[in-house]
Amino acid sequence: MDDVMNSNKTAARLFGIFFLVGYLAYIIGNVLANSPEGLSHVYANKTQVIFGAILMSTVETFFNMGLVVIILPLLKKYNKPAAYGYLSAAIMTTLLMVIGAIFLLLLVPLSDEFIKAGSGDTRYLQTLSALCTKGNFFSYQTAMAIWGLGGLLFCYLLYISKLVPRFLSVWGFIGYIIFISGAILALFGFSVDLIMDIPGGLFEVTLAIYLIAKGFNPSAFAFAFASANERLKPNN
Repeated sequence: MDDVMNSNKTAARLFGIFFLVGYLAYIIGNVLANSPEGLSHVYANKTQVIFGAILMSTVETFFNMGLVVIILPLLKKYNKPAAYGYLSAAIMTTLLMVIGAIFLLLLVPLSDEFIKAGSGDTRYLQTLSALCTKGNFFSYQTAMAIWGLGGLLFCYLLYISKLVPRFLSVWGFIGYIIFISGAILALFGFSVDLIMDIPGGLFEVTLAIYLIAKGFNPSAFAFAFASANERLKPNN
């Protein structure tokens, strides 16, 4: 029983830590990589842009996929299709976010060409810069819509498993519906995504802190652990 409780605490804390670190890495990276306006500013802040893109494409990717890998063995004991759907959504989200970061990195060589051009015609470079910025925007919003769909599956699994209090699962479900709506509206030009991200974002932070502090529901975790051991027993 001690082994079960230790496994519970370890898995829950790792999941919570990965969630928070991945969340912060993307926010900080996005702020750093997107803050310069115009190619001349990108040129003057190349280190900042590159560092931000690395946070978004490498650090965030590692922790974003890591948290899914940590919890997948537990979630699939309750519903395999939903658990693998959550994994698929995480993979697609991560790929799109990496693509978005690459769009931002392309601004660096464009800024070099912009400075080299001097007083020459740079309209085509500015057009390419605008396309890269939009490419990052569309990649991000599409990724968030897919992440929200995965979040709905995740909250469904939390609800049926009772691994965390059900009010958290319901909060997350509602938050992700609003989250998805904000991402889709942003794709159509309505700048409401930041406001509509708040319920889902607060849920993710709250869930991560809760799991670090409390862990999964011991009885639900023990049930999943016992079910796994039962399946491993040799048939008489």
